Amino acid sequence: MNPLTDQLAALLSTVRTPGDFCTAGTRAMPLPGLVVAGVGPIALPVLQQQADQLIAIAERAPYGRGEETLIDTEVRRTWQIAPERVRIEGRHWAQGLEAIVETVRTGLGVTDTVVAELYKLLVYDQGSFFVSHRDTEKAPGMFATLVIALPSHHAGGELLVRHQGRELRLGLQCPDPGDAAFAAFYADCSHQVLPVTAGCRLVLVYNLLRKGAGKLPRPPSYQAETAGVVSRLQQWSDSKRVAGGAAQLAPDDSPDKLVYPLEHAYTPAELSFQALKGADAAVAAVLVDAAAQAGCDLRVALLTVEERGSAEQTGYSSSRRWGRDYHDDYDEDFEIGEVFDRSLMLSHWALPDGRAAGLGPIPFADSEICPADALQDMEPDEQHFQEATGNEGASFDRSYRRAALVLWPQHRRLAVLNQAGLAATLPWLDLLAGQWLEAGGQPGSALWLEAHELAGHMLKTWPKREGHFQALDDSAASQMLTLLARLQDAEHLETMVTQVMATGVHGKGDNAALLAALGLLPASRAGELLAAVVQANAALGLGACADLLRQAVLAGWAAEHLRAAASALVEALPGDPARPLPDYPYWQRPQALDAQAIADLMAALCPIDTGLADRAAAHLLAWPQTYGQDALLVPAMRQWAAIPVQPEIFKAASVQRLCTACCAHLQARLALALAPPADWRRANALPCRCQHCEGLARFLDSPDQRIWRFKAAELVRKHVLSSIRGAGSDVDSVTDKTGSPHALVCTKNQASYERRVLQRQRDLADLADLARLSA
Repeated sequence: MNPLTDQLAALLSTVRTPGDFCTAGTRAMPLPGLVVAGVGPIALPVLQQQADQLIAIAERAPYGRGEETLIDTEVRRTWQIAPERVRIEGRHWAQGLEAIVETVRTGLGVTDTVVAELYKLLVYDQGSFFVSHRDTEKAPGMFATLVIALPSHHAGGELLVRHQGRELRLGLQCPDPGDAAFAAFYADCSHQVLPVTAGCRLVLVYNLLRKGAGKLPRPPSYQAETAGVVSRLQQWSDSKRVAGGAAQLAPDDSPDKLVYPLEHAYTPAELSFQALKGADAAVAAVLVDAAAQAGCDLRVALLTVEERGSAEQTGYSSSRRWGRDYHDDYDEDFEIGEVFDRSLMLSHWALPDGRAAGLGPIPFADSEICPADALQDMEPDEQHFQEATGNEGASFDRSYRRAALVLWPQHRRLAVLNQAGLAATLPWLDLLAGQWLEAGGQPGSALWLEAHELAGHMLKTWPKREGHFQALDDSAASQMLTLLARLQDAEHLETMVTQVMATGVHGKGDNAALLAALGLLPASRAGELLAAVVQANAALGLGACADLLRQAVLAGWAAEHLRAAASALVEALPGDPARPLPDYPYWQRPQALDAQAIADLMAALCPIDTGLADRAAAHLLAWPQTYGQDALLVPAMRQWAAIPVQPEIFKAASVQRLCTACCAHLQARLALALAPPADWRRANALPCRCQHCEGLARFLDSPDQRIWRFKAAELVRKHVLSSIRGAGSDVDSVTDKTGSPHALVCTKNQASYERRVLQRQRDLADLADLARLSA
């Protein structure tokens, strides 16, 4: 239990509500002249004969499910007549309707102007009903529904309205025909119409619309309550205050923000302080004043909880057996098991003055909910079950949505923004950096201090990356380094390097930004930090670290400041391939060596320290299985000519030693005889010696036979084809599908010889390049 959330909730619970979720009553008024196109004037109370006439020209009433409009008499069985076909006459009716609207406006606690717009005339004959549902927003500004029951003789058809665990049962029947019964309820209330057991029920349904922006609804007088809330918020704000990097008061463990769920439901489109209803409006009015006095920010937001987990299948509903569309009773076939994943998010922010708050999704924690049990026993807005498939058991996913008032101390707003993650904070920091530069770029100015504070929050919560060496140049780390360099924030720049880059999460795409940022520091300190980055990352990312040193050399860094990093890089060079690797996590494996890494390595080491370059060259030649001539060393030599460094690098003893070894390797291969095959005999290194492959072997060993036809079942043909490919035999194969069984037609080729010809051409070109490098 969090004392702060519970104490604030207790204070707000004393706020009296100016209205309720539903209001109902009766009003004496002359009978209206009801005229329906296609039937004519309707006598009231309605007679059965005219009820039948109304049904004859009416249509089945649909219901909404998400964005769909459906007709299903098991969900809704009633008849509707469109408003354009209905005319209500009589000079007293308009006055009576106006009085009813004013009554329900007060009963619902609405202070703005409210108008009623006729939506439909509904006819409920015997057996008609409507299962529990919520109304959707049918017109701009709609916030509630008004139902006026016209005089009729019927039994049943009660209206049930539910909200927040409360339920009202309204008969909407008048003993006196001169009375009209009415009920109004907010659109987010769950309501249903019980079956009509006799007669006919006739009702007019209106959309209640709020006109104009209106003022924020305010309670009659909450001075004492507001004072109590101000005092508690001020204590909270003071306990969280941190200035100049040192706490003026010892910070407590209370949350950075408070989330107060509201009673009513609101769509994202209508979510605003001006649209709050009843008790929500009263609490909001108190908090607007209290937050301003206590130095807190207040927002309204949409609270969303999403859960996923396991389910148990308990049955198989009849609706699914008979192939009907998805129905709610399908849920009854499952029971919720364990929740594996739970997400809590705030979005669709709005300010008290009606403007959008300019915030994206921000997560919240259970400890921030006020009161702590506010989300317990909520009914999900959506819930879906998935049957078990294969090795996967049955599962479920569901979501809950509520509006909420969200508070935080103004001096902690950047900490709250930081909870949205780097997707939100990096653009915000970029904006602050740009504004600071436009304002003159004065260190220590208000904009700089704000950017500095935000960067501090970001570094404290920088995500731990489950992987290494991203290829993108605009990684989050490089963006952060670039922004810190623009702000000339040396303190946080050092923190970024030591706590992020030097902890094994450096990538090749970060190199340019890292070097540019380190250039703001003293050269000796920059060298120390660079060495820390290489030491932490070289074992897993040799190529990234070699590129980092090469770029530092190109940027003109002094050798003395790069020597420690170069030494760490040489120490990290892999050696014996038979030596087992450390037990890295599955997502953290060393980068595969490539020729670019070897080229960068030597191009960086030669200008930094010839001794280290000699050690590296000796190491590369000592482990030919790790640093193959054809796979790494010769391709690396090819790239050196393109590396824009001083030509004297190629004169270094270490490079010449590698060039000499590569030349010897190429010359040895060039000395081998190269001639096309003298006959059709081909290398026979088949991995299988079954009777079918023995026939293939005899074909490969034959000096005269060029083509072999092998008729066999498909599985046998596939086996022989696999042996050909596994041995890399110089044989082309096709399937002749004439006749049965089909035949595998094998034709010998000169692929091995042609590969050697291409290799000879490549070797000659490489040898010429190496000769130029050694000249």
